[in-house]
Amino acid sequence: MSALPQPGPRSFTFLVNPASGGGAAPDAVVPVARLLREAGATVDVTYSPGPKAMVSLVGEAVGRGDVVVSVGGDGMLSSLAGLVADGGGTLAVLPAGRGNDFARMLGLPADPVGQARLLLEGSVRRVDLLSLSLPGAPPRVVAGSVYSGVDARAAELVDRAHRLPRRLQYPYAALRSLATYRPGRYRVSVDGVEREHSAATVVVANSAYYGQGMKIAPAAAVDDGRLDVVVIEAASRLELMRSLPKVYDGSHVALPEVTVLTGTRVELRARSRMPVPVGGDGEPLGVLPGLGDDPATVELLPGALSIVA
Repeated sequence: MSALPQPGPRSFTFLVNPASGGGAAPDAVVPVARLLREAGATVDVTYSPGPKAMVSLVGEAVGRGDVVVSVGGDGMLSSLAGLVADGGGTLAVLPAGRGNDFARMLGLPADPVGQARLLLEGSVRRVDLLSLSLPGAPPRVVAGSVYSGVDARAAELVDRAHRLPRRLQYPYAALRSLATYRPGRYRVSVDGVEREHSAATVVVANSAYYGQGMKIAPAAAVDDGRLDVVVIEAASRLELMRSLPKVYDGSHVALPEVTVLTGTRVELRARSRMPVPVGGDGEPLGVLPGLGDDPATVELLPGALSIVA
């Protein structure tokens, strides 16, 4: 490995989810931490922090002036993003999950030398976050996207697809979800303008990518101060399966059954034969309220997070 420049004032607290990426996260830490220490940086590594422990660990790290490094997937990143933002700290990402879609959106390097160099030398930029509120539950901060319907069902199936190669897990889950989906009746309000759709899925996106590289919201940017709402209208299962490859390059948004809206506050309700699941950044978050209930809300948190990228 090539020598790295001597660090400036940065020190690092790595918080590692050892289950991410099928157990890949601990291995991802070792070479990067070694390079940082060889360059003279202070590095602290904690494995398997639980939710309660993360609150105190992040608070202590931010208090010391450390950059908090999320080691894992998009779910781990989201679980830390709100804590770091609330504390006024700086986050960095060492992608080691199945999807790594927020890292993909930021264009982060995949090799240890590049990752260490970015941590030492990378600029700190401000990015937007999302806040999801479900009736009766505390708000949940999400970095990349909130999704409901078929997409949320597919995310649940990914967790059961560990025996498949990583690159096949999301396509498999998407096809399985489409094979059994039932359309829902969605009521979607964007900045106070309400519409109803018979839809397979509704995605509220901050990042363009989800589902291991699917470009669900090609116009989205993490620092543009807006949400991109992608509604995929109900169609036959075969038509949805045939259009699935278009999601990888973003060309699906040109299809007549796809509607893209933009705004800063989104309200969602839905009715279907079964409760409509909702998730965010690979994590199940609950179910959408019914058409006659108080809505779920997704609000933009503009420039909420400082991140090394």
